[in-house]
Amino acid sequence: MRLDTTLAMETARLGDVAATARAAEALGLDGVWASETQHSPFLALGLAAQATGRIQLGTSVAIAFARSPMVVAQEAWDLQALSGGRFALGLGTQVKAHIERRFGMPWGRPVARLREYILALRAIWANWQDGSPLRFAGEFYNHTLMTPFFSPGPIAHPRIPIAIAGVNEGLAQLAGELCDGFHAHPFHTRAYLDQVIRPQIAAGAARAGRAPAAIELMSAAFVVTGADDAAMEAAAQQVREQIAFYASTPSYQPVLALHGWEDVGERLGRLASARQWGEMGGLIGDAMLDELAVVAPLGQVGAALRERYAGVLDRVTPYIPYAPGAGDALWRELLAALRS
Repeated sequence: MRLDTTLAMETARLGDVAATARAAEALGLDGVWASETQHSPFLALGLAAQATGRIQLGTSVAIAFARSPMVVAQEAWDLQALSGGRFALGLGTQVKAHIERRFGMPWGRPVARLREYILALRAIWANWQDGSPLRFAGEFYNHTLMTPFFSPGPIAHPRIPIAIAGVNEGLAQLAGELCDGFHAHPFHTRAYLDQVIRPQIAAGAARAGRAPAAIELMSAAFVVTGADDAAMEAAAQQVREQIAFYASTPSYQPVLALHGWEDVGERLGRLASARQWGEMGGLIGDAMLDELAVVAPLGQVGAALRERYAGVLDRVTPYIPYAPGAGDALWRELLAALRS
């Protein structure tokens, strides 16, 4: 199982990205992912690519419907060339409110739209690499014009892996049919991965005549740890609040339904509507916390992660952004456990 980390795009300064990526590589981590929150993940990974030479770099995730396939195709192409073939494109759909009201872009039929988006990307890349005519005409996207002046031309590593993120069945099936990987949302349980995500990936793969093992399954994982009881409790409270936020959102209700926690989701939804944020974490009891997070003291986290995800995930990213020099002992413990 590979061990990855995330760039803390909510709090990090772009000027710190190169040093963070360089330190993560030196520590021995396998991948660095950048999300689309308060900074561009593509710009951050450009900085990381210049500072590193081995570690995999990827978006986890970039919001597909916020930009056209042509724009993403060019950003991914440049990052793949800059990194020497280490870039992986992770795409997410986001939800209707954010696409329409934050990004000002159209929304509708997200699975069908994302499927076409991926096909458009590959058609554009084929044109740039080998001169295949660009004749992509779809329901949502049309790309039929490319002149030599605008083509970046071939690169040494033209095969850019595409992974998509999701919670529900449709996107998992799409990953099995068409993608190289699937980013399971951190709001999951082992049972949800086993009973919903993996079977749906396999179903999509079967339709396309692919082996499910060809699709890399990866996820961030909530982690509760600390050196003593007080530190563990503080970490638990923070994770309870994160879990409560996701559990209040309709998109994540299938996870709750699998475990019979629908009533908790309904109560959290009412609290969120009333903006009673401070009360939400208290609804996440110990049983839910243990299912949705890996809970273990320092020194035992790696073994707990391995026990939870061995044979299920190909890559795991603790929900703890890496900062150079901070918590290096924990990261070394995780590396040792996951590679033993």
